[in-house]
Amino acid sequence: MLFIETFAYEIIVTLIYVINFLVILNLIFREKRSIEATFAWIIILSAVPALGFIMYLIFGRGVSKDNMFRIKEKEDKIIKNNILDTQFRLKYHSNLNGSVAKHRDMIYALANSNSAHFTNNNDVFIYPKSSDFFDTLLEDLRQAKHYINIQFYIFKDDKIGSEIINILLQKAHEGVEVRLLYDAVGSRLISDKTILQLRASGVKVGAFFPSFLKIVNFNLNYRNHRKIVVIDGKIGFVGGNNVGDEYLGRSSKFGGWRDTHIKLMGDSVKDLNLRFILDWRYTTREDLDLDKYFKYDSSINKDYTYVSSDNVGIQIVSSGPDAGELEEIKYGYIKMIQKAKDYVYIQTPYLILDQTLLETLKIACLSGVDVRIMIPSKPDHPFVYWASYSYAGELLKYGAKIYTYDKNSFLHAKTVVMDDSICSIGTANMDIRSFALNFEVNAFMYSSNIAKQQKSIFEDDITKCKNITLDDYNDRTRIIRFKESISRLLSPLL
Repeated sequence: MLFIETFAYEIIVTLIYVINFLVILNLIFREKRSIEATFAWIIILSAVPALGFIMYLIFGRGVSKDNMFRIKEKEDKIIKNNILDTQFRLKYHSNLNGSVAKHRDMIYALANSNSAHFTNNNDVFIYPKSSDFFDTLLEDLRQAKHYINIQFYIFKDDKIGSEIINILLQKAHEGVEVRLLYDAVGSRLISDKTILQLRASGVKVGAFFPSFLKIVNFNLNYRNHRKIVVIDGKIGFVGGNNVGDEYLGRSSKFGGWRDTHIKLMGDSVKDLNLRFILDWRYTTREDLDLDKYFKYDSSINKDYTYVSSDNVGIQIVSSGPDAGELEEIKYGYIKMIQKAKDYVYIQTPYLILDQTLLETLKIACLSGVDVRIMIPSKPDHPFVYWASYSYAGELLKYGAKIYTYDKNSFLHAKTVVMDDSICSIGTANMDIRSFALNFEVNAFMYSSNIAKQQKSIFEDDITKCKNITLDDYNDRTRIIRFKESISRLLSPLL
């Protein structure tokens, strides 16, 4: 009996090693991941074979891209027209403001890498207070006449979630088209009862990458992190807030909550709506009449013409693992940092940098650019927090200024602003996961006015921060150094 058990054990162990070896070969020769991520997986699969293989099944598998690309073929005409419009606008329009005219190279880069349409008939309203964002969102939802497209990574049916749900139910009852898209893992706490109530009332509901029996999710590592709301094709929202009471500072764990959301009005709303519809059609396979949402002479927008007061130039840029080797939002961040001559101010809850972005920030520091980075003072994910602290410490050595936000609050804003000229606000953190694994969307805005507003918000936030000096960082304890080392090793997988 002992001999049989020993033999069976040896067979299982050998099988695990063989499978892991095949996985490693696949990582090296077939999957085009970053060198850092490839090495991290090789270490895990070799050091802890059984656990490593399970982790790879859950977190390491690639996402299938075929269906995503096929579903987009019907939108090709709109996207191609947008690119032609962008090229024409940049080449022939003489009334572009200064912030736009001197950044044609960046606009072209995002248009070519992401088909990111450029528009300049836009107004932008920034909400650095979550309460102001939710108050505005609720009021605008109540005013919807034709349709509501709403998408969040996290959607809970708690107090604020229930307020939104009640409006969606009422609007559906009034005959307004309502579509709610949420991420299956991020929104796992929303109840089946709520979903059934929404569907029974006529609200169309979709779950991105749904879990099997709400227990097993084969795409756990690839989450739709986007937060998009489009109302009647006239108003759009994008930013860092999800739908949950903690985003209003009602969580004892996090205390206060500091986030940034923006409201868009103007031509860029169509581009945000296109992003929603791409995600919606992939998730639900609903065959929508696109003319209804993208032609202003349709029944919905027949009499609607928007004239901007501020003429903010905007590109809606999305990224995700469906884009192959491109990491478009990261490219946008890098281009902003490269172009900066005076300053770059960054807010992010997670600071986990690949080598390219890390070196770009170092070069900016060495070039005399005032690089300031604001991160939370408390972790929501311990490994991620200590990895962030490690990268922040490395940048301190090159002259970057590092701030940790109010210890009684959590910083969740995702903003980058440079030289009173370009500002990016959206859903993408300054981390490898947002660039390579999550589905994200940002608004890149070319406007001195908007950039100055965001700079002022950042400077006001500094008054609530602790400035981490190089001496502070060098005085950290051995325990913190150990946490940083382990977290940094795992950072390509976080």
